[in-house]
Amino acid sequence: MPHSLPPITITSVIDILLVATLIYQGIQIVRGRRAAHILTGILVLVLTYLGAVYARLDLLRSLLETLAPYTAFALIVMFQSEIRRGLAQLGRREWFSFGRNLQRREALEEMILAIEQLAETKTGALIILEREIGLRSFIESGVPLEANVSRDLLLTIFEKGSALHDGAAIVQGEKVAAAACFLPLTMNPVSRLLGTRHRAGIGVTEEADCLSVIVSEERGEVSLAEGGGIEANVSRERLQEALSEVLGLSTKKRHQQGRPNVRRAVEHKP
Repeated sequence: MPHSLPPITITSVIDILLVATLIYQGIQIVRGRRAAHILTGILVLVLTYLGAVYARLDLLRSLLETLAPYTAFALIVMFQSEIRRGLAQLGRREWFSFGRNLQRREALEEMILAIEQLAETKTGALIILEREIGLRSFIESGVPLEANVSRDLLLTIFEKGSALHDGAAIVQGEKVAAAACFLPLTMNPVSRLLGTRHRAGIGVTEEADCLSVIVSEERGEVSLAEGGGIEANVSRERLQEALSEVLGLSTKKRHQQGRPNVRRAVEHKP
């Protein structure tokens, strides 16, 4: 007789939901980091082993089985920082989207107020907002902060003469991950009106899907860069729309995958 499926009980449903939640949280922790690529490589090795068993490739199977016992120790060494960070994030994670959306709306308002004041006082600033692709390599080049986004914090970072004024502040969600970060300069020809800060803001968007907010020290204008292009002298409404999209507070999709208003950035050659 064929085996009958076990009955579905409340306990089994709770068990499945808890396992699915843990898997989802694990994916969220490694997404956008180098750990994701390492896990992909491990998955490839597992699939290779299964293929060797199925195809009876004894030499390859024996080699992978010999390396398997050392894999656990290698993973602990490679992922020690990710494990610490993941457990810390798990401890302080908002489990209800309402609370997180509230924090992100507060971060949005604080950033807009700070950017407007920086533009009004003609204080140069470069703020990078992370999207899907992680910016860990750039974060590690600066001063780690891991502080909630606030107007006072951003104004203090970019205050003229401060130790953190030069470089970029990188924002992850509602947190300022680091300040005084070094970014690559774009190698594409741009307008002579754009200085090093604008070139850095464009350059980082050529390597990642982030959004750069640039405040000009000479003109007090606010510009947005993404996908290797730049949109100069944006309004408050446009700034709020762009920041809301990055923070997940807007239902609008990016209709321009990068290169916004590139004609304002690229230098026209005769």
